[in-house]
Amino acid sequence: MLLFNGQFIPEQKLQLPLTNRAFQFNDGFFETAIVANGKLRFWDDHVARMQAAAKVLKLELPPTIISGELEEQLLHLAGQSNATNYGRIKLKLWRSGTGLYTPETNQTDWLATIVQTTASLTAPLQIGICQTITTNYSPFSFFKGPNALLYVMAGIEKKEKGFDDMLLLNRQQQVSELISSNIFWLKNDVLFTPAIDTGCVQGILRQNVMKWTNQVGIKTKEVYFDVASLLKADSVFSCNVTGIRTIASINGTAVNSDKDFVQGLRLDLVI
Repeated sequence: MLLFNGQFIPEQKLQLPLTNRAFQFNDGFFETAIVANGKLRFWDDHVARMQAAAKVLKLELPPTIISGELEEQLLHLAGQSNATNYGRIKLKLWRSGTGLYTPETNQTDWLATIVQTTASLTAPLQIGICQTITTNYSPFSFFKGPNALLYVMAGIEKKEKGFDDMLLLNRQQQVSELISSNIFWLKNDVLFTPAIDTGCVQGILRQNVMKWTNQVGIKTKEVYFDVASLLKADSVFSCNVTGIRTIASINGTAVNSDKDFVQGLRLDLVI
């Protein structure tokens, strides 16, 4: 079952025209969220990011998206998909109508899908340093969709080289993010993460890790650092809405891991 423009329809009955602007021009964005134990995790933060993305793309979001109605519909969809206990939601939004580079309208069509899944793995990651692409800060880099091809190419390199994930750098060779996660590292009781204008996605769990550290009194800095900083850190970990994972090595060089600190984050934020 799918949720298309607020209507529940069977997957096999979904029909989208060839003029669809998401297909023709990648004219839109997407949001990935988690339903766990009958609740949408960090849903208010997802709505805020969707509103910010729509503003940048000059998309007019339908009232359903920013009201409590969508939350109710997504939970109903989760129930129909046997994903109430744990499921991954993908919400794709794109500009309606046809046209070429000059669109006919700024109204929005949207599609929500959900798949039943299990909680994220917690095994430490062996990551490489991506050589295929670099991140690039732009008005569109903080949300998901417009730059998707960069992450696809990084994913291909990851597969070719046999790593669990890839560390993406910007053009200045500063640490930015992983393929689908943000990155943090702890040094001398200060938590560091790349600044948004390194080109990383403004991740939902990234926001909530920073809220958590503020609440418990841990100093956090958004920075422009190179890979050497990670190799000297007391602990390195990645995070996205599915969970938090420690990083064991970078390009084959072992890095430190504070398992107790990371487990504390997991318990408070994603378990």
